[in-house]
Amino acid sequence: MFEVNENYLKLPGSYLFSNIAKKVSDFTQAHPEKEIIRLGIGDVTQPLAPAIIEALHKAVDEMANADTFQGYAPDLGYEFLRNTIAQNDYKARGCEISADEIFVSDGAKSDSGNIQELFSQDAKIAVCDPVYPVYVDSNVMAGRTGTYDPKTETWSRVIYMPTTMENHFVPEFPKETPQMIYLCCPNNPTGTTLTKAQLQEWVDYANRVGAVIIYDAAYEAYISEEDVPHSIYECEGARTCAIEIKSFSKNAGFTGVRLGYTVVPKDLKSKNASLHDMWARRHGTKFNGAPYIQQRAGEAVYSQAGKAQLKEQIAYYMKNAAVIKQGLKDAGYTVFGGVNAPYIWLKTPNNMTSWEFFDDLLERANVVGTPGSGFGPSGEGYFRLTAFGTYENSLAALERIKSM
Repeated sequence: MFEVNENYLKLPGSYLFSNIAKKVSDFTQAHPEKEIIRLGIGDVTQPLAPAIIEALHKAVDEMANADTFQGYAPDLGYEFLRNTIAQNDYKARGCEISADEIFVSDGAKSDSGNIQELFSQDAKIAVCDPVYPVYVDSNVMAGRTGTYDPKTETWSRVIYMPTTMENHFVPEFPKETPQMIYLCCPNNPTGTTLTKAQLQEWVDYANRVGAVIIYDAAYEAYISEEDVPHSIYECEGARTCAIEIKSFSKNAGFTGVRLGYTVVPKDLKSKNASLHDMWARRHGTKFNGAPYIQQRAGEAVYSQAGKAQLKEQIAYYMKNAAVIKQGLKDAGYTVFGGVNAPYIWLKTPNNMTSWEFFDDLLERANVVGTPGSGFGPSGEGYFRLTAFGTYENSLAALERIKSM
């Protein structure tokens, strides 16, 4: 009889958003007359910008012509996109990142889950708590997290760094030294962030202890405050301790198109091993390259028209965030986020658990959000709403919640 990777069997229950989808499906079947407003999953609702649609159409037409047809994409990404990213996301901000340090992929989620393959199975990880569940789950699958305690909902070999209202959502340096540090900034789910000075302290810490920061910057396009960095490479010394993962899903609405990239500087080494070369080898072995059509669409994101159109789209979602946040405050809720990210993070009322509030919100207001406990043990007692819905639905959901 064949044997399986038993690390998968250690995972408790289903993936967070799969659980939510099942609960909503069951409720809808039982109450088909109810109109559900979904503010749970961080999926965009606005259509692709005209500049991106134009680029997609042009690329499709090229695929229909023998002279311009494209087969397998370069596994690391087309030069036209890598050069464009390097210029706009890094050189324009004073960051020393070259095109050949950028690896184009089919999305930040894939890279967030796969990047752990570069590290020893004995490497200990540190994660903000609460945080995007893929970081921990992918390390569980790799056999790196030890045993699970269902009472505390923690793993024995994971270092948890609480980020809550008590410490102003700023993680403290762990007492135990990690080899891998996951930072999501702006943070998913709390919508909070770090100043450049605070992030510089983490870069200095990682260099001092010999750790690698895996920096998820999927929401950087939503940053509005001047002292919040858009890239970790704005910090001195980051080239020797940080890998940055970015996405086109949230800034350009590519959740259904799929495109992202990861930056691995050539200066990032462990003894004689180059993480840049290792990721290039892994990418070339396990990935056939993001499709040409998507990469041309990604290039259009940085066009003059694309930038202007996406600026309006981001403003649309942040208007939703501002309305939801202020409305919840007016209703007496304790609320965070919604300034540098399209997420609203609120304390559950009346000492309700996260899932109790989820069920109550679904049953009484027919609104779907995300229980904070699904993002880690310190998320218990909190709840996440997204601003990615339509403006009309955001207003309607707010009124329903107020009426509770």
